[in-house]
Amino acid sequence: MEIVELDQQAADNAIALWQKCGLTRPWNDPYADFSRAVEGPSSAVLGTYDEGGALIGTAMVGVDGHRGWVYYVASAPDHRGEGIGHALMTAAEEWIIDRGMPKVHVMIRRTNTAVVGFYRALGYEEQDTMVLGRRFDGSTGGSIGA
Repeated sequence: MEIVELDQQAADNAIALWQKCGLTRPWNDPYADFSRAVEGPSSAVLGTYDEGGALIGTAMVGVDGHRGWVYYVASAPDHRGEGIGHALMTAAEEWIIDRGMPKVHVMIRRTNTAVVGFYRALGYEEQDTMVLGRRFDGSTGGSIGA
């Protein structure tokens, strides 16, 4: 399975996949998220395509100088169980390691309990940390939004 860094031309397809997988929220502009990631110096959106050229998986990665972060891990529902998520997480980890980071964090919403087993099977465990946030755009996402 080939994993590549996506460019701005893949935005519509990536966002459609995120929406299909239930990863978007009204208070987060997925187009802005995608653009910042692919245009930023310390982030990217990784993706994989099927034989017909359809985008079937993504993982947004970034580094903050101390750790790597992974968001928007999506596997097309009709391709689940094919190892796409595992391959994307491996590629994301390699991308982060290549930038010299000693650890990685994956953010999942507390309401997304279905993915906890997937990440645990990859060796991820709950950290003894709390993520706090503050919005600068005036929108409100409640306590479950990231």
